[in-house]
Amino acid sequence: MKSPSNRFQSVLAVAAAAALAAQWIFLQVSHAHLPTPWNALLPGLGIFGAAFLLSWGAELSQLEIPQALALAILALIAVLPEYAVDMYFAWKAGKDPAYIAYATANMTGSNRLLIGIGWPATLFAFWLGNRKREIVLEPAQAVEIAVLFIATVYSFLIPLKGTLSLVDTCFFIGLFIFYMICAGRSHHVEPELGGPSEWIGKWRVPARRTAMGFFFLLSGYVIFIAAKPFAEGLLSMGRAWGVEEFILVQWLAPLASESPEFVVAILFALRGMAGAAMGTLISSKVNQWTLLIGMLPLAFSISGGHMQAMHLDKRQIEEIFLTSAQSFLAVSALSNFRFEWWEALILVGLFSVQMMMPSPQIRYLFAGLYLVLAAVLLLGNTGRRKSVFSLLTQSWKPGR
Repeated sequence: MKSPSNRFQSVLAVAAAAALAAQWIFLQVSHAHLPTPWNALLPGLGIFGAAFLLSWGAELSQLEIPQALALAILALIAVLPEYAVDMYFAWKAGKDPAYIAYATANMTGSNRLLIGIGWPATLFAFWLGNRKREIVLEPAQAVEIAVLFIATVYSFLIPLKGTLSLVDTCFFIGLFIFYMICAGRSHHVEPELGGPSEWIGKWRVPARRTAMGFFFLLSGYVIFIAAKPFAEGLLSMGRAWGVEEFILVQWLAPLASESPEFVVAILFALRGMAGAAMGTLISSKVNQWTLLIGMLPLAFSISGGHMQAMHLDKRQIEEIFLTSAQSFLAVSALSNFRFEWWEALILVGLFSVQMMMPSPQIRYLFAGLYLVLAAVLLLGNTGRRKSVFSLLTQSWKPGR
């Protein structure tokens, strides 16, 4: 039975997240005029609180549907704040091509943060709580790894052709739908919950579903009304402070929208639920590397009023190529269904050093390093090569 202190912590966490989300509703209703940097900070806090509510609601959904599908939905819902901001930039780009840079900046930043910080931080938290230096993935996660591998290989075509088009939309969204269908075929197992979702999960079914609906409705509305002010606030803050807008959009926006997901994964890892923690972050990467990319040219075309491709400049091509290379190393590391301490150190080390030296030469250098290391992992280990082949041929069978 949950102790009173833990119950109080859960109530406090839900109240704090709801308050952060609700403050932006109040400011919007009152038509408050906010100076820089509050015009970015306060809607960002609203998204931050809403992201926690979304994560708890999605965790509760695991009690209703198969776990693999629930984890896929959890990952999808957890990155909705990221989607909202990026969709706004893509929509604006349909009318003002200058916004294409911000859409690709946000997309590449969120993907690289997830692998460069989120995955290693989860393993480090697992080591702190359990003194284990590797995370062993479940066989059911073969679908996510296989989809991530396919999406990554395809993603190298984007910098080669220099555009994001509706052809890419069809491929990525089609792959995402296929992924969701495969995840839905898995068996239902009892999920591992933690924090507020664990507390609410023990309620009677009607009350639990009511709470889940409240989380989804409140957070969804806040994200909808906060995405535009947050995005524009970041741009105005960059102009006011003399900071490159591309950098703010690439790193600060994903930090606000993805940090709740990182916190939830780290808490899971500390409690010894490393498989669930890592599974959620892998699913998030799949979502961002399929559906998010695929939605950008679609929003861009609808906003512009006709079918058109997003033409990428040199900087955007470099960023996407670097993101693809990082993703290829990450999926190569997971090909043996283990995430080990030295792999985590490589990912966080390369990510951290590259961030401190943002130049075109450095981006290509680090992309090359990612690809060389991935080749060493795959070509130097027969077991990994066989595992990749098995992933691509056996992962789609029902019940995996």
